[in-house]
Amino acid sequence: MTEITFLGTSGYLPTAERDNAAFLLKAGEASILIDCPGSPLRRLAAAGARPLDVRTIFITHIHTDHVYGLPSLVHGLMLRDHVFRLYGSEETVGFCRRLLDLFGLREPKYRTRVELIALGAGDRADVDEGVETTAWSVPHQSSSLAYEFQLVPDGKRVFFSGDTSIHPAFFEAARGADALVHDCGAPARFFEKYPALKAVHTSAADLGMWSERAGVRLLAPVHFLMELPFEIDEIEREIRSHFRGRLVMPADLDRVAVE
Repeated sequence: MTEITFLGTSGYLPTAERDNAAFLLKAGEASILIDCPGSPLRRLAAAGARPLDVRTIFITHIHTDHVYGLPSLVHGLMLRDHVFRLYGSEETVGFCRRLLDLFGLREPKYRTRVELIALGAGDRADVDEGVETTAWSVPHQSSSLAYEFQLVPDGKRVFFSGDTSIHPAFFEAARGADALVHDCGAPARFFEKYPALKAVHTSAADLGMWSERAGVRLLAPVHFLMELPFEIDEIEREIRSHFRGRLVMPADLDRVAVE
């Protein structure tokens, strides 16, 4: 079975109900963490997940709200013999190396280790048993990558955009995807009020339109900009006015099966 657990669904500002965006993808025996903000061990525990089952981490980019939990993850498991394989762009991998070294977390006394693996746009890799990935460039920040996971046992394709504005090439890659977890900062009215948002995030209206064109089977909008005055229901209505597929509006710790 393939399942996504939404460890967090907010943008850079967490709230009492929504932590920074991060996800756990389970496919067969593989447990893959996508982004690592906040207190990852606490979030995994709240989701009923065993952190030592996670062998692979993907970081979408190096903005604080996507990576600042990495030192906490390693430090909290420092007495366990465990290896995480961490994937990201060259810039992301270099940043994560420096972040771990800032706290001395790659010194020999730490039994939990992080193997850092750089990917370029278009690169493919076998990342876990029965799971292959392809990295896709998206226009949010110089370190940004989106990820496609091809799940060999059941043939499913699951995409995580990270933070991004609409990028036609990414939606072309995601055509017919079994699941797409995509940036959805706010309703379109805020993108008209604050035009700078259009360069870095995606509105609910645009996400609905592009997902419909791409024939996405399951759409999960995330990375809500919770400092703006809107209700999640408004995002749902706006997406639904354009998108006819399966729409999931996730709350933190929700689990969704990819069917």
